[in-house]
Amino acid sequence: MSRTALRICPLCEATCGLTLTVEGTRVTGARGDRDDVFSNGFICPKGAAFGALDADPDRLRTPLVRENGELREASWEEAFDAVALGLRPVVERYGADALGVVLGNPNVHTMAGALYPALLLGAVRTRSLFTASTVDQMPKHVSSGLLFGDANAIPVPDLDHTDHLLLIGANPLESNGSLCTAPDFPGRLRRLRARGGTLTVVDPRRTRTAALADRHIAIRPGADALLLAAMATVLFEEGLADLGDLAPHVDGLPELREALKDFTPEAVSGACDVEPDTVRALARELAAAPTAAVYARIGSCTVPHGTLASWLVDVLNILTGNLDRPGGALFPQAATDRAPRPAGPGRGFALGRWHSRVRRLPEAKGELPLSALAEEIDTATPEGEPVRALIVIAANPVLSAPDGARLDKALDSLDFMVSVDPYLNETSRHAHVVLPPPPPAQSPHHDFAFNTLAVRNQVRYTRPAVPLEPGRMAETEILARLVLAAGGMHGAAPDTVDSMVVDQTLGKAVQDPASPVHGRDPRELAALLTGVDGPERRLDMMLRLGPYGDGFDARPDGLTLARLLDHPHGIDLGPLRSRLPQPLRTRSGKVELLPGPLADDLPRLREALRERPVGLVLVGRRHLRSNNSWLHNVPALTGGTNRCTLHLHPEDAERFGVRDGEPVRIKGAGGEVTAPAEVTDTVRPGVVSLPHGWGHDRDGTRLGHAGREPGVNVNQLLDGTLLDPLSGNAVLNAIPVRIGPGRVGESLAPEN
Repeated sequence: MSRTALRICPLCEATCGLTLTVEGTRVTGARGDRDDVFSNGFICPKGAAFGALDADPDRLRTPLVRENGELREASWEEAFDAVALGLRPVVERYGADALGVVLGNPNVHTMAGALYPALLLGAVRTRSLFTASTVDQMPKHVSSGLLFGDANAIPVPDLDHTDHLLLIGANPLESNGSLCTAPDFPGRLRRLRARGGTLTVVDPRRTRTAALADRHIAIRPGADALLLAAMATVLFEEGLADLGDLAPHVDGLPELREALKDFTPEAVSGACDVEPDTVRALARELAAAPTAAVYARIGSCTVPHGTLASWLVDVLNILTGNLDRPGGALFPQAATDRAPRPAGPGRGFALGRWHSRVRRLPEAKGELPLSALAEEIDTATPEGEPVRALIVIAANPVLSAPDGARLDKALDSLDFMVSVDPYLNETSRHAHVVLPPPPPAQSPHHDFAFNTLAVRNQVRYTRPAVPLEPGRMAETEILARLVLAAGGMHGAAPDTVDSMVVDQTLGKAVQDPASPVHGRDPRELAALLTGVDGPERRLDMMLRLGPYGDGFDARPDGLTLARLLDHPHGIDLGPLRSRLPQPLRTRSGKVELLPGPLADDLPRLREALRERPVGLVLVGRRHLRSNNSWLHNVPALTGGTNRCTLHLHPEDAERFGVRDGEPVRIKGAGGEVTAPAEVTDTVRPGVVSLPHGWGHDRDGTRLGHAGREPGVNVNQLLDGTLLDPLSGNAVLNAIPVRIGPGRVGESLAPEN
């Protein structure tokens, strides 16, 4: 007999509510939850394929332990014994930094990934942290940290109320949105236009999003910061800068005007390939709109000036008075955020508190560049020990980081590696221990991270749709046990970790004068927590202490886990609201328009005014049915348009002798790959495009479907040397490449 169960989709940042059809313990169908307070029934192909992903026969069911060079199935006890035995000697002999931690993108899509990695880092005290952020959005964290004093204070466009949206380097009709959590992003854009609003898209490709827009600007890849700087200059020159109610909260306006004066529309036109009159029109339209928001994403982050571009997005929102006002760009308030604190100066945000060992690359937000992982393993230096052991959680850097071939070899040289992953993939195949989490239907779900980026304040929680299978271990317990094993407490009960967090959090809260529980007994508060396990008790605690919580006073309108469970489709907490100056944590207590590190990087942007690419440059692209390298093993999510092909313009195809559908060789600084050509005028001349996340052709994996259509790894074209210097983010777009017809084994001519 079938039944239905609710589940929040974990497969992209839109966080749509699903209604699952369950037969026994198997998910046989998925549709949008019409009663979900946030997604209102919207679903995309990824959500519709939830059951197929959940039941993928290649998902690992038991731990794997390496013995005599081969991975074999093992018990959970044996696996964690091996983890403790493999990790602790490395730390004790070589120091904490000899243990590296790699966190992948899926961590932010699970409760376990939100609740435990920070505890792991605290337990092992390593500075060798590498995450997917530095091949994605780290420039936005850095610019927000410098502007607002908090790297996680990221304003999002008020999509449902804005009159004018300028969208740069983003394709939400394919990605469903990023750093802007918005179920049915496409529908929200269509409703924007239907109510008379304007959508402008800046992108070197005519994406599905660009095709929907009122205006599409086919900018030269990598030139976004120049365009944005020129728009700001127009606002200053023409007297259009008007901060409105923001003015008392902003410092540095005269200094900013002086710093940007060289970036006129005429000066940037050649490098951007955008006419000066168009630049002026963009600035004037932005200033004239009743409300407006500028939003940029991965195409503007993964370029040489990614942090400057991210900064200038918010500069434009500020100069037009659209930051922190309805219809503009606002700071969301998640239910598990700390309760609002009195406004005032904070500690600010610092960069480069330590550096990588080999290239002396500065940390950002506590992380080193993922591009440096291979060299930190395989290169000896007089300063410090190389990374000798690695904990990899939900990450596949062999495909997602530059020069996967080098990293592939480096991982083989490690003394020990443990991977938390449901698959034996291109990275986890190197592990000495693999700890597989259960399928998503067997896990609870709450979006800690994405609710801090949501276009509407709301809160939702779903318990597991089906019970944990015998022999499986909850992902929360896996990570709790990993914290204990890595931190020298192997053998302690896993709920020890959650109890310690509850005790420490409540102990600090009762001593904080700004806390709703100041002066109370932490033991009394802990006894009031509800939930079936440690993670639920922690969620209950965060909700009660948060901005909508009951403060442990049992107020009927206050948020608690029990109240949330009584609302299975979620609780709507209202539209985004103006919040300044409360979110600011700068030393001045104000928005600091021209922080020193950004001012110091502007000469590099001035040099770019003279740059002109002489050959082809490559950009990435997304598919609606993909999410990085996660989903290529699900047949329903591959094929059709979701193929690993090289897009190139007809003029370039003719110039380089490439025919549609035939193999084309692509060469970059890091290597060569061969992919089928797809000739299309959706890319501008001089630009080619290859999707991210493919390259499933290595031996030793267990990805049956993905292995039959492996595609090629676009990141192998990179050697890891190109980085945005402020954030350490890899430059994945606007990279020079050469192309030519041919097959594997053939060589390109020396020059095109």
